[in-house]
Parts: sequence; C-alpha cells; structure tokens
Amino acid sequence: MRLGVVVNPRGIPPGTTVIDQLCRFSEKIEALDFHGIWLADAFGRGRVSLDPYSALGVVCAATRKIEIGTCIIQVPIRHPVEHAHRVQSINLLSNGRFSFGIGTGSTKADFDVVQADFDTRFKVFPGMIDIMKRTWRGEPVYGPALTVWPGTEGGPRVLLGAWHSPRSIKLAASLDGWISSGIHSSWDDVETGVRMYRDAGGKRAVIANVYADFRPDADATPTGRKLSISLIGITKAEAKDRLKRLADLGVDDAVIGCPFDDVSQLETIRGLI
Repeated sequence: MRLGVVVNPRGIPPGTTVIDQLCRFSEKIEALDFHGIWLADAFGRGRVSLDPYSALGVVCAATRKIEIGTCIIQVPIRHPVEHAHRVQSINLLSNGRFSFGIGTGSTKADFDVVQADFDTRFKVFPGMIDIMKRTWRGEPVYGPALTVWPGTEGGPRVLLGAWHSPRSIKLAASLDGWISSGIHSSWDDVETGVRMYRDAGGKRAVIANVYADFRPDADATPTGRKLSISLIGITKAEAKDRLKRLADLGVDDAVIGCPFDDVSQLETIRGLI
C-alpha cells in the first residue's frame, strides 16, 4: 500500500509564514519518498483554509516527481467550464502529476457561502463531470471552446470521493479511482466499498484523511468531528497494524493527515510502512 499526505494549512510555527511552511512540507514529503501530496476543499466551516488550487500551484513549484491530488474538490459549487480551466492549469503546472479527486460535497455551509444549491448536488454532479471532460477535449459547451494546452488534452486522472452506494461505486469504477474517507467511513464501510468497487471493475482504491498525530497532547478530533479511522492517540505499533488492516482490505493508497505545524512527524508517518 502506498502512503500519501493530505496537507491542511492551518496552524503554523511562530516566526514562519504559510507559504514557507507549505513549501517546507511539500519538499519534505517528496524527500521522504511519499507517493503523493493532497489538498482538501473547505471554506465555509468557521476555520481558516486556503483555496486548494492556489495552494497546489505552490506545491507544483516546490516538487518535481510526486503525485499531486485533491481529496476532495466539491464539484457542484463551481462553474464546470471555468473549473475545467483551473484544473487544466494545475495539470499543466504539475507536468501531468495531478490526480483530480472530486465529489458532490457533504457540508451545506460550503454551498451556502457561495449561494450554491445543496439539495440538487447529486442531480447536477454527473453532468458537470461530463462538461469538464468535454472542455478538456476542446469541445465547445456554452460558447467558444476552451483552448486546451498541448499535452493536457483529455484532462487529468479523475477519482471519485463517495460513499459505498452501488450508484457511486459504479461511477467511480468508470473513472480512475475511488476515494473513501477516514473521517466518515467505518472499517465495515471500507471493506464493503472496496469489494463492491473491485466487483465493478475499479482499479485504484484510496482512503483519504486518515489523521495521524503522535504527540502526547494530540487532539483526538482535529477536524471538530469524530474520526472513524485515525492514527491519533495510539502507538506506532498500533498505527502499523491499522495501516496493515487497510492494506489487507484491498486499499491501494492511504492519504495521511499530518499536523501542519509539525513537519518532523512526517518521518514517523513514513516509517509506518
């Protein structure tokens, strides 16, 4: 099983800046030979956050070889053509290293803050994916076609972050991967989801937002929500056992959440596998 790191740019050490810490994190993640670095998408939840695409632009400049991804982008809150243009830019700047993890979104506050319709998100989601794919192929949708950068035709890899419903699993299997959640998914959910996903022909199963913190005073709920699957408040041996359990369930990638103010924990996390 591969390890990636999801970076949540909140809380920085005294005397540094967010961009310095983000570059330090990105460079360390690549130097330690993690498989990828991922950014999340949240902005209406009462805590500071960064636009994931702006942050990914920094990550593209600070790294050279590792995968860069999102886990996950809420597609229904953005215009699909303009959104496709932003995604194409990251795909280009990363030299094809970008994996576009997407979903419908599950937090109403993020929709309310931009006046998007939370109740219709499942209905509009498949059509928005189709519009983005058409845009990346250089097809006109609402007007003139978006001019596609050479080398980015067709867009990036697309992974679907979703629950383990048959409809979601079938859609994920038609794309490049499925992303489950360490925050929202139980162990049984992951086991059921991976089995359904493989049966549907799915190739890459990822679990994101598996938070880790090995400090004695670690906050057991850094997101403000109960975590279903995490590496917080346990020993390194127990953490290894949990990652092995995920691998045994058929998970290909575990994307670990590391405290943004403590780069040193990256070495501990990397040593778990």
